[in-house]
Amino acid sequence: MHRPGRGNAAELTPSAERGTLLDSSRPSPIEFLSCPAMPATRDHLQQTPRQSEGELAQSQELSTRSPEPQNFHVPGFQVVRKLGEGAYGAVWLAREEKTGKEVAVKFYSHHRGLDWSLLSREVEKLALLYTSRHVVRLIDVGWQADPPWYVMEYLERGSLEGLLADGQPHPDEAVRIIRCVCQALVHAHGRGVLHCDLKPANILLDADLEPRLCDFGQSRLSHEQNPALGTLFYMAPEQADLHAIPDARWDVYALGALLFHLLVGHPPHRTPENEDSLRQAQTLEERLQRYRQIAADSPPPNEHWKAAGIDRRLSEIVDRCLHSDPQRRYPNAQAVLDELVARDRQRRVRPLVALGGIGPGLILLAMFFFAANATNSAVDTAGANLTARALESDAMSVSILARSIERELQDRMDELVRVASDRHLVAAIETSQRDGWSDRVTFGSILDGVRDSVDARRKQHDRELDTSWFFVDADGFQRWRSPHDSEIIGQQFNYRDYYHAHGVDYGKGEAPQDVSPIRAPHISLVFESRSTFRNMVALSVPVWGSNGGDVIGVVARTAHVSELLSQYEGSISGAGGVARTIALVDTRNWRLLDHSRLAGLKKGAGQLTLSDEVSHRLSTAGTTSITMTDYRDPLRSIDPQASAGEWLAAFAPVGRTGWTAIVQERKAEVLLPVYELQSRLTRYAWFAFGVAGAIVGLMWYFVLKSVSERGLRLWSQNGHTNGDALIQARSASE
Repeated sequence: MHRPGRGNAAELTPSAERGTLLDSSRPSPIEFLSCPAMPATRDHLQQTPRQSEGELAQSQELSTRSPEPQNFHVPGFQVVRKLGEGAYGAVWLAREEKTGKEVAVKFYSHHRGLDWSLLSREVEKLALLYTSRHVVRLIDVGWQADPPWYVMEYLERGSLEGLLADGQPHPDEAVRIIRCVCQALVHAHGRGVLHCDLKPANILLDADLEPRLCDFGQSRLSHEQNPALGTLFYMAPEQADLHAIPDARWDVYALGALLFHLLVGHPPHRTPENEDSLRQAQTLEERLQRYRQIAADSPPPNEHWKAAGIDRRLSEIVDRCLHSDPQRRYPNAQAVLDELVARDRQRRVRPLVALGGIGPGLILLAMFFFAANATNSAVDTAGANLTARALESDAMSVSILARSIERELQDRMDELVRVASDRHLVAAIETSQRDGWSDRVTFGSILDGVRDSVDARRKQHDRELDTSWFFVDADGFQRWRSPHDSEIIGQQFNYRDYYHAHGVDYGKGEAPQDVSPIRAPHISLVFESRSTFRNMVALSVPVWGSNGGDVIGVVARTAHVSELLSQYEGSISGAGGVARTIALVDTRNWRLLDHSRLAGLKKGAGQLTLSDEVSHRLSTAGTTSITMTDYRDPLRSIDPQASAGEWLAAFAPVGRTGWTAIVQERKAEVLLPVYELQSRLTRYAWFAFGVAGAIVGLMWYFVLKSVSERGLRLWSQNGHTNGDALIQARSASE
């Protein structure tokens, strides 16, 4: 049905119907620039006389009349009602008497005093494009009648301009409309007709919203050299020139402007500022010049890149259509149509690609997921087994190490006990004590002999020798030492732990007043040697007087802790081809006593302690051996390269010494076979996945190629365009 106030069949009037730039039916001089009353060329101005003031007044008076329908007669049609009226005539709804079909009849009731050639131009082009279903069809012409008339299709949905007044269409609908307009232009260009005034008002919609191109009042044949003015903001910049030669790329620009309007809601460069600038122009030439300047100075339109639902390829098509340089636009409407068809074909194939490409891909991913899970499960199981076996071996090794060190310390302690209980040594010490230690030769020679004897025996069994032997009296003064050191002999050491067994080394001269010598064999706290800067330990036993009631002194022997470990390091750290590290820690203060890699590190490395977490776990375990899978080597703070990462470790107490032995090995090295297995399985899985993906991709390459070619054939066969129009369009563009 016809809808008043919207675009309708009245839009089918030729350009002459719009009158001058100040046409009352189009109040804005910016909206319409094409003007049949203002001929386009100077030759035309010379050939066609201007209307006099009286003729103009007569035309304006005639344009306000509403002729009675009985004055209009079209053979075979019954005039029903008026659809619209312009400056040079009116459009009426009519019904064909034989079939009852509704048509639109244009009566040129106010044609007197106007250039007849301008009124006939549209009819000529409509007749030429009669076979295109995307161009409004001409049914009959009565130029000899009074008033003249022609009969056209009646399109009750009005114009695209009216549709846009209700809001923007969806981008897919916009592309559909533009494709139909492209097909109409392809047909027109194939017939040698350039529209030159493409805009929403010149596109009508049928009942199914299929667009039809109309208003060929400004159209030109491809061989014509006369310029044609279109509508501002839809017209190509180079077209806005009274000396411009018609070009198919004018219609390409207008296509881009129309598509831009459909996608964004307004034509490119149309802003209130630009409209005011154009409205202030006094002459047509000035207006055209300002329009060209606006197009040149304004940045390329980009609103369509920001709009929702518009893909990149469509935005690129719009950009190329609207390029200010005609040479960089599409050459003709056929090229635009080809791009839109290719885009639609790509979007049409996309779900098929998703189903046929992503589907197998998802299946491959699912298979890969299950394979990865199975691989990870196998790797985890293998890793757990390797870890358990390694910890079992470490636990056995640390147990052997702890018992060996305990036995070594006990042997040395037993030797000291035997020496301290020798009655000759006790008598010599008591004699020297009574003499104020003036004679130390007698008990010193006894101790020297004992030291030489012990060293000889240890050498015979290939065991480490002691670092030193010494004797301090009941007051803590050192009275004998081997090897002899005159700077130390006579010094008081009652502040040292090996003397009082308080579990702490007091500062020199800071020992408590009531400090007394040990009364039982004792293993001292580890201390740092002043000469070697290595950790040392002293084993001390009390020397009881002959009466058995008082301790008359302490005899002790010292050794580097590292020497206690070195004799076992080779047999434990490299057992079974596994690189292990052994260490000792004092559980009384959690100080690291020795470590396989401690030797050679910087001074003070022996002051390291275990972390709070590890010390807490060892405290909780008490005298029980334990293992850890996440042990942190205390040397990591000073030797991060060699000690970083997690370690497998086993801990065992060294008898009642207060020490704990540690055997550790790097977790990553234990699990290296598992990592290598996992790496191989992963490579195989990726290789299989890649081969399967390549096969699927190759298959779909041929499938998509076949689909693309088949889509082109179906598109051609389904009448989206015809072969003749394609050939003619390409010929026209060439």
